Amino acid sequence: MSTPDIRENPVSSASMGIGELSARTGVSARSLRYYEEQGLLFPGRTPAGHRRYSSDAAVRVLLVQRLFAAGLGSTEIAPLLPWLLGGSDGRAEGIESLRAHRRELEGRIMRLRDTAEILDEVLEEHAAS
Repeated sequence: MSTPDIRENPVSSASMGIGELSARTGVSARSLRYYEEQGLLFPGRTPAGHRRYSSDAAVRVLLVQRLFAAGLGSTEIAPLLPWLLGGSDGRAEGIESLRAHRRELEGRIMRLRDTAEILDEVLEEHAAS
């Protein structure tokens, strides 16, 4: 999956609104609100209640996007973020969680290959007739 390179468009101020974060990351405002609901993103609020995101929010959002693309759910992603974003807590558990997910994917891939082979056999047997 290709993600925008946020280094090409650095954050110019200490905080940004949801529209700017959406534009910088290519992630819809609706998704950003969902990330907040799921405990994946933590915006500040203005006195009027508008969301304000720190300059590192874009990095967090793009990481969340990569993890979703890898097939993880929000409940799996949330405990991984502190470690993946530079913290030391949860490293061992995070590595094991990602490895377990990788093993699960490999199992699914093997089952899909088996299924494709069966389909190939059926096609071979019946396509010529």
